[in-house]
Amino acid sequence: MKSVMNASLKSFLKSAAGALLGFFIGLIICKLAGESPIKVLKVLYQSSFGTGYDFGMTLFYTAPLILTGLAVAIPFKAGLFNIGAEGQLTIGALAAAWAGVLGAHLQSPAIAIGFAFILSFLAGGVWGAIPGYLKAKRGSHEVITTIMLNFIAAGATAYFTLYSIKDPDSSQAETIPIPPVFHLKPFQIFNGAPMGELILVLIGIVLLLHFILWNSVWGYELKAIGENERAAETYGISKQKVWLSSMFVAGGIAGLVGVVEVLGNAHRFKIGFSADYGFVGIAVALVARGNILGILPSAFLFGILQKGAGSLDLETDKVTRDLSYIIQGLIILGVASEGIWDSLKLIRRKKNA
Repeated sequence: MKSVMNASLKSFLKSAAGALLGFFIGLIICKLAGESPIKVLKVLYQSSFGTGYDFGMTLFYTAPLILTGLAVAIPFKAGLFNIGAEGQLTIGALAAAWAGVLGAHLQSPAIAIGFAFILSFLAGGVWGAIPGYLKAKRGSHEVITTIMLNFIAAGATAYFTLYSIKDPDSSQAETIPIPPVFHLKPFQIFNGAPMGELILVLIGIVLLLHFILWNSVWGYELKAIGENERAAETYGISKQKVWLSSMFVAGGIAGLVGVVEVLGNAHRFKIGFSADYGFVGIAVALVARGNILGILPSAFLFGILQKGAGSLDLETDKVTRDLSYIIQGLIILGVASEGIWDSLKLIRRKKNA
């Protein structure tokens, strides 16, 4: 167990070093573009931590990335690549709005919010289970099916928003507002930013999943199938069951992004509300190298870049918000560069031998 923990720590430190390398290269690009790297760092810091509101908004951008990062990392342990978190979170968000319609009579905030949590998780889980089923029973590649389901989710939610529960008093493509009993209350220290106890719940979800994956039969089966599918089946582990269950859990977790948005911010479902959270979640999981606990710092880093992107347009002369996307890409490349160094070490060892 100690050796496993040491290996995980070593992997995390390598990822952190790669991320810092990518960030440093991004600052060099700023210098070449004629902008002071110190000024860029100052803008990012002030935008993310300058006031209580800024920090609250940074956490607000971080929250969905925690969930979508988990939605990618969990199936990855079973050898699957979930590209469908964007569609799963969209379905989950619409389900959260439906919870407000179906539970309009509820009086208890705990029951109402719990009902929305369950409905969002189940809706996203079912949407995630579809490619899991197709993979298990038909051999369909999950990358193709999840990408296709992203488009289907966008069309389906648009239809139900416009023709089933659209707000008749709004000219926007959005549903009727949910009752106040469903609203998540923000912390006062964030001065109006839509983030409160939910961030603590999300940290708890990460810790719980980490514990489950390391201490349960299901977690062992996921890792066994992901590392050696044929050997795992020899010992009686069903890859079909593992694929289906991992995609269901991943879809359910992505669906909880709807709770963050609908219950904590907009208080209704809006078409196109996601700032590509599902796709950025792929980057979050890659930087964390599939480590569940590593999702937290990785999501926070990308949350800072998401929050600071808008300020780069206003506070700098030579760079724009596009710089944040360049830095995100460089961070991913920096983390991926570990494989190059490992290959070079292996070649050197062979030459020495």
